[in-house]
Amino acid sequence: MIDSNCNSIPALRGPVPLSHLFLHTFVRDGHTVIDATCGNGHDTLLLARLVGTRGHVWGFDIQQQAIVETGRKLAEAELAKRVTLLPVGHEELATHVPGSVQVVLFNLGYRPGGDRSVITRPDTTARALEQSLDLLAAGGIVLVTVYPGHSGGADEQSTVENWAAELDPRAWHCWRMGQTNVSQAAPYLLLVQKVL
Repeated sequence: MIDSNCNSIPALRGPVPLSHLFLHTFVRDGHTVIDATCGNGHDTLLLARLVGTRGHVWGFDIQQQAIVETGRKLAEAELAKRVTLLPVGHEELATHVPGSVQVVLFNLGYRPGGDRSVITRPDTTARALEQSLDLLAAGGIVLVTVYPGHSGGADEQSTVENWAAELDPRAWHCWRMGQTNVSQAAPYLLLVQKVL
């Protein structure tokens, strides 16, 4: 986390470092969390470190290469026992995850370095977001990094924005965070917290 040593202050360029700040704030030893889109495994690895020896991470991705790469990173860090990796879409969260979770993390779009034609889709993302709310413990958060700039990204952005806008403000705190000095098509972060 951040301390008074300037070398440990993170550069908040883009939504992913911002999402990591929230993860450091909300994830504790013993928590159960979900990485709904493993991608190249960076977020899954961070979550595995944060949940500690008593916690657990559920990782989802439809691309076998994403599961393999994530598994490799976890094995190298000796954290594989803390994670269950599933080669299925995030719209199946509720089928696989028992009980409540403190965080559900989405990084939408395509896997960096992967096949750009394989992207998250509005219909499956909408189903996954709804399931996330049902799984979330009181005070828990859903973090969604939205990428409107790629092919299909604007449609997914609209779906995510409409979903969040319709949530009851008495039950959910919804935040949209993005840099103001970048293109309108730049990625940004959406946070939804379940009211205590």
